[in-house]
Amino acid sequence: MMFEVRDGLSEGCRRAGSRQKGIVPEIRSDCSSCAGVCGAKQTIRKDFLDMLRERHDIERHTRWYDIKKKFESDPRYRMVDSMYREEYFEDYLHIMKEEKRKEREMREQRERERHRELKSDRKEKDKEKDKGRKDRGRSRSKDKDREHKSSKEKDKDKEKKSKSEKSKKRDTTPEEGEHREESEREERAGSDDSEVARQRENEAEQKQKEREKKLRVEQSIREREKEVQRTLAGHLRDRDKEREHHMREECIGHFTALLTDLVRTPDFTWKEVKRQLRKDHRWELIESLDREDRERKFNEHIDNLMKKKRERFREMLDEISTLQLTSTWKEIKKLIKEDPRYLKYNSDKGEREFRDYIKDKTMTAKTSLRELLQECKFITHKSSDLIKENPNHLKEIQDILKNDKRYLVLDHMEEERNTIVLGFLEELNKRGPPPPPTASESTRRNK
Repeated sequence: MMFEVRDGLSEGCRRAGSRQKGIVPEIRSDCSSCAGVCGAKQTIRKDFLDMLRERHDIERHTRWYDIKKKFESDPRYRMVDSMYREEYFEDYLHIMKEEKRKEREMREQRERERHRELKSDRKEKDKEKDKGRKDRGRSRSKDKDREHKSSKEKDKDKEKKSKSEKSKKRDTTPEEGEHREESEREERAGSDDSEVARQRENEAEQKQKEREKKLRVEQSIREREKEVQRTLAGHLRDRDKEREHHMREECIGHFTALLTDLVRTPDFTWKEVKRQLRKDHRWELIESLDREDRERKFNEHIDNLMKKKRERFREMLDEISTLQLTSTWKEIKKLIKEDPRYLKYNSDKGEREFRDYIKDKTMTAKTSLRELLQECKFITHKSSDLIKENPNHLKEIQDILKNDKRYLVLDHMEEERNTIVLGFLEELNKRGPPPPPTASESTRRNK
């Protein structure tokens, strides 16, 4: 019974193993195909980056829409899908920035190493010079010490001779002489050791001073490097701002030219015009322009078109010889209905513009009437009082003014015209008599 169970289990295991063997090749084939696709994609990306590297006019501020037209004929450009081209281009710019940064760091590091080597060479030369001076000074001091010692030894020899003579006289023992010589040797050895200790202390102090000087020099170099980096960063910021300003002005120029070519009537809204502008190939040149700047330039363009349209319409009305301030829109409309300058307006807008034109003409006529009153020599500061005494004086003034067209233009508004005349006379009466022609300017102003 146990053998049958084992045989059944082994047979089941073989079947499961056969099924797994069928599945494993499929998985391996899928993995190999995925690896092949990824490898081909990496190869295409590498070829695309090599193509970009061959162009020497690409900088870190270059934009994709400025440079992409130069690669359209290259097969490596067409091998990349359009949705990945700009992404690969941005990757290339990032790689180029990193390479330039590393080159700059290596160059700065070489400069720092060179400066350190020069400083170390100078310090070694200075050390050699100082050492030579010290050696010469030591040799001189040693010569002096030798002379001093020789003189002392001579004096000692004399003293020894004198002492020996005295000892001979006193019959001194030889043991006492040996003890005296040993004490003299110990004194000479102690003086030599103190001299060596002083020299070692001087050398240690000199090394400490040199070490402190080296630290001060390195600190000043680091501060200078930081200052140079700050100055360079400020220059780079100014250059970037200037470049951005130049690019913005260039985009505004392209957008203005696009509006001039495509928007020739002021009857469209920004929403309607934007759809038409997007179809033009020049839209890519202005994609970096802000939305507010686009709308502002569009509104300025529309205002300019409206102004030109109004000026042409008023020029057309000025050319009508029969037009007066009392003319109606119905009368004028019959005369201008075939004129293309009128056809640009619809009936309501044309009538509104005609009324504004008549209103402006009326204001101009009133101003001209005031100029006429100032020019009339018959009118003086006494005219107002004369009219109060004799009402016929006003009629005399009116008869004189009727000889001028500027007075006759306002016949349809006689009451308002009389009000302007009487107001002017009252104003002259308040001013009083005019100053004499010989009066100075300051006197006139004071009056």
